Amino acid sequence: MKPTTSILVPGFKAAGVHCGVKQVGLDLALIASDAPAHVAGVFTQSTVVGAPVELSRDRVRAGSARAVVINSGVSNVAMGAQGLRDAAEMAQRAGSAIGVPAEQVLVASTGVIGSRLPMPRIRRGIRAAAAGLEASGLREAAEAIRTTDTFAKTAVATADVDGRAVTVAGIAKGSGMIEPNMATMLAFLVTDAAVAASALDRVLRDATNASFNRLSVDGETSTSDMVLLFANGVAGNRELRGPRSPGAAAFAAAVEKVAVALAREIARDGEGATKLVTVRVEGAANGADAERAARRIANSMLVKTALFGGDANWGRILQTVGAAQVRLKLDRAVVRLGGVTVFRAGASAGPAARRRAASKLQAPEVEVAIDLGAGRASAHVWTCDLGYDYVKINAEYTT
Repeated sequence: MKPTTSILVPGFKAAGVHCGVKQVGLDLALIASDAPAHVAGVFTQSTVVGAPVELSRDRVRAGSARAVVINSGVSNVAMGAQGLRDAAEMAQRAGSAIGVPAEQVLVASTGVIGSRLPMPRIRRGIRAAAAGLEASGLREAAEAIRTTDTFAKTAVATADVDGRAVTVAGIAKGSGMIEPNMATMLAFLVTDAAVAASALDRVLRDATNASFNRLSVDGETSTSDMVLLFANGVAGNRELRGPRSPGAAAFAAAVEKVAVALAREIARDGEGATKLVTVRVEGAANGADAERAARRIANSMLVKTALFGGDANWGRILQTVGAAQVRLKLDRAVVRLGGVTVFRAGASAGPAARRRAASKLQAPEVEVAIDLGAGRASAHVWTCDLGYDYVKINAEYTT
């Protein structure tokens, strides 16, 4: 699914503005529903979280919300009581500007840790965003939530639900400090489907596990991560109350499709990355081994730098799986790089195979696959290579 230039979801408006949190570029977004909406959310499991996560996590429990206001550039993390006051003020001012109770507004922030939000600028930005809300504004909102992202991430899908056409759309940001323990990044999904809050929560959690929790850029979990899903019911379908409701499967598939598309774009846009990498593990003794092997490969600095250089070094893949103490049968194991078998039956497939694989690794999207030969379990993770610019970006992040 390719990023879209314009996204229209009935009953939702959005805006992205520049208010000066960042020196250049859009840096404050507002997404609002015209009608009362149910909401579900998943949040970082880190023990260090920002004030916006605390506020939004608490408010999502009510199961309804009308809007979310997001700033980029400063994350409002580790600011104590002042950070909580600033997050609450963002919600209050956004609610006042669009005419809904403050308790119906959620908040997200992303950027540098340990700096206070420039609230005079935030206030001006909220007023401007509220005044600029448009049905076609999700694209600008996606631009406004970027930090080190090199492009805005958007996705949209449609489904037939109970005889009604419904739309699911999403925006996301994320480039570094990415390994979801749901979650790691920011993502905001909206739909005009009518869905009960409890059913919406289950759909979002399932979609998250199939998408954002399949994602790693650098193995780091952020302090500010959240994924929110708003459903305002404007489509007019009979409310989905569970997996057996008419159209529930189609709706869940559409949400997952959007979430997967956004997750893949985050991996593609990893800081300093040059290629999107799918790590696929098969033949594991159990699911836990498959997961551990896939994430170990995805996060291996040796593997990621080899992929950056187009080096078909299968030894690095076997080494990191072995270091993770994942069960495998070496005489049955198979390693494929870019679809080319480079290791099998306990030995190298030879220099010609390695050269073919090296050529395949020059593509902008590649697959690293290993069959452990120990069972039937499998797992996959989306990641990226590790280039010179990753060090540069993160060495200079606050300077």
